[in-house]
Amino acid sequence: MDDKPRSTPAGTATAGTTQAAVILRVLRVCLHSGFALLLLVAVLRLLGTGLQGTDWLALGLALILAALYLLGTVLEKRHSADPSRFDPRPYSQLWLGAVCLLWLLLIWVSADFVWLAFPLFFLQLHVLALRLALPAIALSTVLVIIALWFHKGGADGGALQLPMVLGPAFGAAFAVVTGLGYRALYVEAENQRSAAEELRRTRAELARSQHDAGTLEERARLAREIHDTLAQGFSSILLMGRAAESSLDDGDTATARGRLRTVQETASTNLAEARNFVRGLQPPALAENPAENLAENPPQDPLVNSLHRLCDKTETEAAARGTRLRCRFDLEGTPVELPNPYSTTLLRAAQASLANVWVHASAGTAVVTLSFLGSEVAMDIYDDGAGFDPAQVTDAARRPDGSGYGLKSLQERVTALHGSLDIESAPGEGTVVAIRLPLADPPAGNEP
Repeated sequence: MDDKPRSTPAGTATAGTTQAAVILRVLRVCLHSGFALLLLVAVLRLLGTGLQGTDWLALGLALILAALYLLGTVLEKRHSADPSRFDPRPYSQLWLGAVCLLWLLLIWVSADFVWLAFPLFFLQLHVLALRLALPAIALSTVLVIIALWFHKGGADGGALQLPMVLGPAFGAAFAVVTGLGYRALYVEAENQRSAAEELRRTRAELARSQHDAGTLEERARLAREIHDTLAQGFSSILLMGRAAESSLDDGDTATARGRLRTVQETASTNLAEARNFVRGLQPPALAENPAENLAENPPQDPLVNSLHRLCDKTETEAAARGTRLRCRFDLEGTPVELPNPYSTTLLRAAQASLANVWVHASAGTAVVTLSFLGSEVAMDIYDDGAGFDPAQVTDAARRPDGSGYGLKSLQERVTALHGSLDIESAPGEGTVVAIRLPLADPPAGNEP
């Protein structure tokens, strides 16, 4: 495998923007440094010949030019570092015009200042639109040629020499080519910066949407778990508590004691469920394998043992409520180890269905059948109770007490595992809840 770090689109855009920014910064520093160096050389040459007459004017203009140029560059740098500071860009053309005017006065005084034209070419390309920059550069080149001719004796009838034309012309051409390259690099850097910012915004929005979706999914999961475990457990505790109270009123302390023991067991199971919500582990019923059940229920499949215990508990709770309910568990096929989400879904389906049986159905018999069919695992919960019309089941969201969430919760669990849920029922004809969950890798030798 390749262990080299792979760059993401955001990282590539950011790296490209950073590289372009570094190049632009180097070019900008070179431009400002070149202007300062040429201006310093011209001032030193002016001082070296001794200040006489108009030399004082040239020195004053040079100092003003230096201050004005420095002011513009400092304001630009401060704004680029902190956009909340004063933005000098709306005044950039006025600044450039003042700089060029001072330069024109200086080249009229001394030929040493004509070489400042080369950094000015770059400034004109950077500040002005191209349709204005090219004529400005051409005019500046002509002024440089005229200044050189004038200071070389042209005013006294001296001829215009070829180097006086070729030097400024080649310098201007080089400045235009380089400036256009700088402009293209600047535009590319701005485009990359905009693309990187847009990509960062998009990724931030995507992260927020994923976070919101995860929050909603987690809320739905907790709602299912609370309904299928804690809510049903509390309902069982309430009913068993009332039954124990009734037994105490009748003086039947032995029955009351047994029902209170069931209350304690249910409360203990609910406490374990609540703790496992925090840890995100499997349901306690799947992790349990009490020693007293080992002889009757083989330990090879926790789900099978859990369903056995659930049926026994359902009979006990129904009897405590005064209902004669025979609840039986049947196993078909050879049990195989199921993924935890499968075991949890099947156990929750049995818990919810049997709770509805002994609370609502007034059934005399309930049968839970778990079938391992090779390519799928199936579970059917049958009861011979009152039945109902599935098409008229009230949506949980419309019930003010929050009940009626069981079928919706069960459907969400089964759908998440790409399974199917079918409910067959009619008033007076009992109910069958059928669940089918596909197995990705069915075990060999376990075909139906």
